[in-house]
Amino acid sequence: MALLTTLFAFLYHLPQVYKWLLKPYYVASLFMSIAFLAVRKTPGICDQLNTQREDGNPCDFDWREVEILMFLSAIVMMKNRRAITVEQHLGNIILFSKVANVILFFRLDIRIGLLYLTLCIVFLMTCKPPLYMGPEYIKYFSDKTIDDELDRDPRVTWIVEFFANWSPECQSFASVYADLSLKYNCAGLKFGKVDIGRYGEVSKKYKVSASPLSKQLPSLVLFQGGKEVMRRPQVDKKGRAVSWSFTEENIIREFNLNELYQKSKKLNKSKGDKLMQSQFPPVPEEDEPEQPGTPAEEDVVESKKDK
Repeated sequence: MALLTTLFAFLYHLPQVYKWLLKPYYVASLFMSIAFLAVRKTPGICDQLNTQREDGNPCDFDWREVEILMFLSAIVMMKNRRAITVEQHLGNIILFSKVANVILFFRLDIRIGLLYLTLCIVFLMTCKPPLYMGPEYIKYFSDKTIDDELDRDPRVTWIVEFFANWSPECQSFASVYADLSLKYNCAGLKFGKVDIGRYGEVSKKYKVSASPLSKQLPSLVLFQGGKEVMRRPQVDKKGRAVSWSFTEENIIREFNLNELYQKSKKLNKSKGDKLMQSQFPPVPEEDEPEQPGTPAEEDVVESKKDK
């Protein structure tokens, strides 16, 4: 079942997969992921390799290599069960493929293994996954602006993501958060982000750990009237994050975004009415002129005066 779920998810996102695979980072990662396969199957190169196969064919996998590859496939399927974006699926496949390549190359020849491991380290230090650059309605805070923005208008509800650029989970979540901002942003409901990897004081004040071991990245916090109302993931008494899946459906349900959006639209409407009144003030009503009496009434008044 897990295999079918992964397959269907891959086919559904296939156009987006092509788009991402054409980026230099993923092109280089793809070649590194299939390095052992290319070495083992390329004629002229594989002939020089050692093998433990009974038939002595050096251009085919032996039973131990097949076992390692099968174990890799099982791990990738387990990890991808919790993946929510194409980037996470691809990231898991690339990561564990590189791990398997390191093991296979070291088993084949320690010199090739060291060379491949060095190449992976250099690639990790010099190349970063592409950041999300799509449309969004998100306000980016710094350590000097976040408090002022949250307290500026107590009627405005803020959803703030605490993230770090180096975190793969934050990078994968960027497109999901951007889509939510496009759907739900309005005058009374706004979305913000702050990089706690850059602003350590914000991390301490709002108690969001930037450590990779804490698993608190990313963190979503709901603010109303400048005060924190809720956050995901929750943190237990020992300071560890409670496991939570950052899918669009989970966020909409847990943060009651549909209800918040309906309430926030009323604030938007009231602001629009005030703006219209300021631009077009109401015209004052003119006093109605006194209506003169009818001729019959005037005759009655004159007759009373004569008497």
